[in-house]
Amino acid sequence: MQLLDLAIMHGDEIEVPKELREFMLEEAEETFLGQKNGAYKQYRYGNLHIREYDDKFLVHMDRIDPRKDPVGHLIHDAPEVLIGLACAVFSGSQVAKNILNKNSKKQSFTVGLISSIISGYVGYTTAKQIKSYLE
Repeated sequence: MQLLDLAIMHGDEIEVPKELREFMLEEAEETFLGQKNGAYKQYRYGNLHIREYDDKFLVHMDRIDPRKDPVGHLIHDAPEVLIGLACAVFSGSQVAKNILNKNSKKQSFTVGLISSIISGYVGYTTAKQIKSYLE
């Protein structure tokens, strides 16, 4: 029986049961790059992104290896991260600039930081939902 006969497709990812451990490539490197999505370890082998869970592996192909081209990876594989960062920077700078005229620098920084976090999170989650809808 072949590996793909035992694997289960989940959108653009393939679920591989843990008992097929021999599937794990010896050349794959453990990495912190990428969203863990609840996995306790993740690996990369070229453009292959492997997440390890207690009972399974989830595997998908990225268009660009983030170890070789991090910006290209963000643009092509994780644009929601860029959108979240852009929302955070823009919102935080606008709020801090407007409040700085009326309040202390410490208060402006605090309100700007909170605004950045909220705006970045909203931008990220919205972009991620749109991306999953379009895929």
